[in-house]
Amino acid sequence: MSTYRDLAHRGSARATVLRTVGTRERRSHLTAPRVPTVGIDIGGTKVMAGVVDADGNILEKLRAETPDKSKSPKVVEDTIVELVLDLSDRHDVHAVGIGAAGWVDAERNRILFAPHLSWRNEPLRDRLAGRLAVPVLVDNDANTAAWAEWRFGAGRGEDNLVMITLGTGIGGALLEDGQVKRGKFGVAGEFGHMQVVPGGHRCACGNRGCWEQYSSGNALVREARELAAADSPVAYGIIEHVKGNIGDITGPMITELAREGDAMCVELLQDIGQWLGVGIANLAAALDPSCFVIGGGVSAADDLLIGPARDAFRRHLTGRGYRPEARIARAQLGPEAGMVGAADLARLVARRFRRAKRRRVERYERYERYSESRRTTQGTL
Repeated sequence: MSTYRDLAHRGSARATVLRTVGTRERRSHLTAPRVPTVGIDIGGTKVMAGVVDADGNILEKLRAETPDKSKSPKVVEDTIVELVLDLSDRHDVHAVGIGAAGWVDAERNRILFAPHLSWRNEPLRDRLAGRLAVPVLVDNDANTAAWAEWRFGAGRGEDNLVMITLGTGIGGALLEDGQVKRGKFGVAGEFGHMQVVPGGHRCACGNRGCWEQYSSGNALVREARELAAADSPVAYGIIEHVKGNIGDITGPMITELAREGDAMCVELLQDIGQWLGVGIANLAAALDPSCFVIGGGVSAADDLLIGPARDAFRRHLTGRGYRPEARIARAQLGPEAGMVGAADLARLVARRFRRAKRRRVERYERYERYSESRRTTQGTL
C-alpha cells in the first residue's frame, strides 16, 4: 500500500491530494458523524439554541434574550454555556456550532466586530471550547443560514448559490461547489454595503447609498414612518392602525397590512422588492450563481416582495435575453436556518470529540486489562 511519503514524491498524485484537501468541506459533510450537535444563533435580541440531528431535524430548541450590548462579552458567553449545558442534560451533544451576527475571522475563532453586541476581536471559539469541553465552530450567521438552505432547504442540488438575508439590514453568503466562500479575511458576503445610490441615504456603516438603505426592514419602516409623519393621504390606513403612534410602525405590521390590501404597504414592499432585484442583478453580473435564496424576516412578505424583485432582476440583468437567468427562491427554513446550519457545520468537527472520547475509552480498557492481569499474577504467587 502506498504511504503518504510515497505520494509526496509523485507530482500528479501530490496535486490530487492537494485538490482533495481544498474540497474537504464539501466532501466531509457526507462523511461527518451522524450524531446530534447543538446550533446557536446569536442576534441582537435573542440567543436561540437547538439540538439538530444529521438530517436537519430539530430535536429540541431553547431561547433566551440577548443580554444588553453594553454588558461584557462574558455575559453573552455565559448565556450560551447555560443553554448548551441545559440541552446536554437531555442529549448526547458532540459539538457546538455558533452563527453570530458579525464579522468572523478566517480561522473562525474570533468575532472581529458585532454591531449589536460588545464583541471586538473576541476569541469566542477558544473561550467556549474551554468551558464546554466539546469542539466549537464559529461562523457568520448568514453563512450558517446559507449552509442550511443548501443542505436541507431551497438551495438543495445547487452548485453555486448566493444567500441574501433581509432583516434589519442585508446579510449575505456564497457557496460554490459545496464550500462556503469566506474570503481571504473571513468577511465575504457583506452585500448590504454595496453602494447602489452615490450620495444616498447615510448608512450605519458610515457610507452613503448602501444597498440595505433601500432594501431591508429598516428601509421599509423608514419609508412608512416618513409618509405617516408627513400625514400623507396614502398613509391614513397605517396611521389609524397605530392610533397615531408612528413609532409603533414595524416591518411585520406593514407586511400584514399589505396582505390585507393596504395600497401604501403593498407599494412599499414593491419598492423594496425592486431595489432587491437591482442588487441581485449586480451580484449576478459579478458572481453568476445558479440560484439566489432570499431569507430573513422581510422575506415573510413572499410574493409581495419577491415578485417585484424577479421583475426588476430581469430588467436590470446585464446581457438579458442572451444568457441563462439564475433562479430566485424564498428560503424554506425560516428563522431557524442559522441555528440548523451552525449545528450541521459543527458536525464536521464532531469527529475530533468522537476520536478523543474513543481514545479515553481505549485507555480505560487497556488500564482495566492491565489491572486484571496484575491481579491474576498476584493471585498465583
